[in-house]
Amino acid sequence: MKTKVIEALPELVKNNVISEEVALKIREFYDVQQTDSPNKLFTLFGVMGALLVGLGIILIVAHNWEDFPRSLKTIFAFLPLLIGQVVAGFTILKSKSTTWREAAGTFLFFAVGSSIALVSQIYNIPGDLSTYMLTWILLCMPLVYLLKSNAVAILHLVFSTVYAVSLGYGFNGLAEVPWWYLLVLGFLLPYYFQMISRRPQAQMVSIFNWLVPLSLVLTLGAFLKENGELGYLMYIVLFGIFYNIGKLTFFKGHKLRWNGYLILGSVGTVVTLMILSFIDVWNFDRQASLFSSPEFFMAALLFCIALGILIYVDKRRGIDRSNLYHYAFVLFTILFFVGMVHGLTATILVNILVLLLGLMTIKLGTDKSHFGILNYGLLIITALIVCRFFDTDMSYIIRGLLFVGVGIGFFLSNYIMLKRRNKSVN
Repeated sequence: MKTKVIEALPELVKNNVISEEVALKIREFYDVQQTDSPNKLFTLFGVMGALLVGLGIILIVAHNWEDFPRSLKTIFAFLPLLIGQVVAGFTILKSKSTTWREAAGTFLFFAVGSSIALVSQIYNIPGDLSTYMLTWILLCMPLVYLLKSNAVAILHLVFSTVYAVSLGYGFNGLAEVPWWYLLVLGFLLPYYFQMISRRPQAQMVSIFNWLVPLSLVLTLGAFLKENGELGYLMYIVLFGIFYNIGKLTFFKGHKLRWNGYLILGSVGTVVTLMILSFIDVWNFDRQASLFSSPEFFMAALLFCIALGILIYVDKRRGIDRSNLYHYAFVLFTILFFVGMVHGLTATILVNILVLLLGLMTIKLGTDKSHFGILNYGLLIITALIVCRFFDTDMSYIIRGLLFVGVGIGFFLSNYIMLKRRNKSVN
C-alpha cells in the first residue's frame, strides 16, 4: 500500500491533484514511519536464532553430561544464565534495537528455566511440574518491563497458562486452585495496556487480543472444584464480558478477525448454550451449600464485572439494543436458577435463546452485507437442528427435509446478499 502511494505521487502532482509540498510531506511521513518501525522479519530471525543457540548448547552439553563431575555440571547449569544476563544488561545499557531486546529476552527466559531444571537434577531437589513452572515464571517476571520484549510477554502468558492448567486440572497429581495465576496475569496487564495506548493498531496488540481471552478461557475451569455445575454460569458470564469488551470503541478500527474478544465471546456463548440445550445436562445435584461455595462468589464477582462493562459500553453508545449477545449472560443467569428448580423449562428456554441468537446473527450479517456473519448465523441454526436429532424421535424423512431446507436457506441467503451487494456497487 505504501509503495503504491509513493509511486502515484508524481502523477498526482502532475495532474494538480496535490501540491509539491503535500507530496513532500507524504514522502517524509513514510520515511519516518519506515525508520521508526522495526524490521519484523529480522526480529523474528533474532528470536529464532536465540532459541537455536540455546538448544544447540543444551544438546552439546547433554551428549557428555554423564562424564562431567558435579562441580563442572553446576558451572554448565549456570553458564547460559550468566551469558543471558550479560547480553540482557548490555542491551539495556546501550539501548539496543527491538531485535536485540527480543533475542536477549527470549534467550534469558529459557536460560532461567534450563538452569532451574539442571540444578534440580544435579542435586536431586524434589518438585513437580507446576512448582517448577511457577518458580520459572516468577523469576522471569521483571524481564517483561526491563527489556520491554513482546516475545517475553507472550512466553510469560503462555507458560503461566500452562502452569494454571497443569495445577488446576491435576495433570501432575492432586488438583489445586492456581491462585498464583491471577497474580502473574495481573502483573502482565499493565504492559498489555501500555501496548494498547501506544500502538493500538499494531499486529502484536491484535495477537494479545486473542491470547489474553484464550488464557482466561483455558484456566477458568481450574478454579472449579466441588460445584462444577456453576462452571456453565461462570463461562457464560465470562463470554459476556469478552463480547462487550469487543464492542468497545477501541476495536472499531480493527478487522473482525483480530477482535479475539468479540469472536470468542460470541462463539463461546453459542457453544456453551448449545451444550445446555440438552436436558440431561440439567440433572446436577442441588446442594444447600451451593450458595456459600467459593465458586458461587466467583460467579457473582464475574457477573458484577460483566454488568459493569455492559453499563460502561452502553454509556459509550457501543450497544445495539436489538443485539441479544450483549444481554445473553443476564438472560442465562435467570435461566440457570430456573433450571435448578425445573430442568425441562430451562432446556426449552435455552433452545429458544439459541434460536433467537441465530436469527439475530443472520439479520446482523444481512444488514452489514457480511457473508461471514450471515453464514455464522445459519450455522448456529443448523447446529441447533442437529443437536435436536439426538434427543427427539423425529423420522428420517423429517430429518432429511430439515437438512434440505437448511441447505436451501444457505444457498438463497448467500445468493440474495450477493445480488444486493452487486446492485449497490453498480
